[in-house]
Amino acid sequence: MEGVAIVVSLVVVFVKIIVLVVVCRRRNRGGSSTVIPDSRFLTLTMDKFLHDMEREKPIRFTSQQLRIATDNFNNLLGSGGFGTVYKGIFSNGTIVAVKVLYGTSNKRIDEQFMAEVSTIGRVHHFNLVRLFGFCFERQLRALVYEYMGNGSLDKYLFIEKNNLEFEKLHQIALGTARGIAYLHEECQQRIIHYDIKPGNILLDVNFLPKVADFGLAKLCNRENTHITMTGGRGTPGYAAPELWMPFPITHKCDIYSFGMLLFEIIGRRKNLDINLPQSQDWFPRLVWKRFENEELRALTVDCGIEEIHREIAEKMVKVALWCVQYRPEGRPEMSDVVKMLEGSADIRKPFNPFQHMMDGNYPAQSVHASQTCTTHDSDSSVMMTGSSFIQATPIMTKYEIEIASA
Repeated sequence: MEGVAIVVSLVVVFVKIIVLVVVCRRRNRGGSSTVIPDSRFLTLTMDKFLHDMEREKPIRFTSQQLRIATDNFNNLLGSGGFGTVYKGIFSNGTIVAVKVLYGTSNKRIDEQFMAEVSTIGRVHHFNLVRLFGFCFERQLRALVYEYMGNGSLDKYLFIEKNNLEFEKLHQIALGTARGIAYLHEECQQRIIHYDIKPGNILLDVNFLPKVADFGLAKLCNRENTHITMTGGRGTPGYAAPELWMPFPITHKCDIYSFGMLLFEIIGRRKNLDINLPQSQDWFPRLVWKRFENEELRALTVDCGIEEIHREIAEKMVKVALWCVQYRPEGRPEMSDVVKMLEGSADIRKPFNPFQHMMDGNYPAQSVHASQTCTTHDSDSSVMMTGSSFIQATPIMTKYEIEIASA
């Protein structure tokens, strides 16, 4: 009898527990208490948030993962001085560009790897290509970038010359300027790219420009106005004079390169074309002569620029001439370049940036960046605030290759 009583008691307790659970659930569904659903919702939200934050950091891929994604590196997109780029697709459908690094030595490859990961791996901007992750193994050193559906700008300037309207080219120039301004002025440690050129400006499916290829880039402490160099950098034809001569190096070398890029956008031709007559073989000098003789309208006609875009083109000409001033201090800051291209700042008449080629002397006149334009009252998209600074991390200062010394 005692055994039966115990069993009955346990059954009663079990039934009471079931009833209690059912009642609680009904009450919660009726809205009398929302603690449990809210707790569950917040947990899921936080989990998703933390997962998304983790994805913001560059992911370390294995060589096997990249071989699978790229079909064993069979889909070639292009190659350059620092590596070969392949198209890849991950299992979740994400399309990527996998850049396999190569160099004359492992040390050189490692330098390229650290330069790119330590710079573009820690910044995010609408006009900078995004680094998803990397692979660093004995047999494979690779960088995984977002895929840019329309390739690089040089194709549309030198091969498919008439595929883009001039207004679109102006927007590409403006977006590129914004990306460089972010590197120079919105990061706590200024990033100097050193290799701005059409081949390093990538275009997405909507032709939004993004600055890419940070294999030469260096971080520079903002208080250091000049940096030391161990050798020439950049691409001849785009590299500032001081990069090849015993002059102090500053971030203004990127602005010179951007000016040369602007000339090529205006003319839709390479700046140097030895197949043309000597008076026309170097486009920047031809532009200056036309500007000096007040013949910009004729220049725009020769470049195939429609009358509706003439004012924008003439503005771009003056900005380009300011950017390639021989002395670095004569070049504007990149944020001023953005304002001039936007039309929110008047542009002063530039000085001859090629005077040194004529008389062998430095130009007597030089203008500080703040004097090249007069800013209009506007809500410019490039106004800088302290809250947008990117905080430096210990690894940024640990390796000499990453930090430009004073």
